[in-house]
Amino acid sequence: MNLIIRNTSGQPIYDQITAQIKALILSGELQAGDTLPSMRALAKDLRISVITTKRAYEELEREGFIETVPGKGSFVAQANTELIKEENLRQIEAHLSACIALAAQAGVSEAELHEMLSLLFKGE
Repeated sequence: MNLIIRNTSGQPIYDQITAQIKALILSGELQAGDTLPSMRALAKDLRISVITTKRAYEELEREGFIETVPGKGSFVAQANTELIKEENLRQIEAHLSACIALAAQAGVSEAELHEMLSLLFKGE
């Protein structure tokens, strides 16, 4: 698992870890049952505090992406299709919100946005 931490990013380190592991799970690169590095090993590899990796893993577990078994480690949770769909919908909404904001700045109307989206869906 290759995670990249950017200290210059305004995003907290634990959030960067959480987002990247979620992306690996959603893309299928990490499958249900795959073992994640221990919190200590990940902290050592990334040269960060164990507290930071612990916070990231707790967040992933709270959101249902991983399961932690005491004494055995953390594993990718069984694929919850509703959870994955909801996460994808959340990401789509974020992207569409950014598009709407950009369209408003550029003076693009709602009808023009609908037309663009229809054309993109059709592959034209």
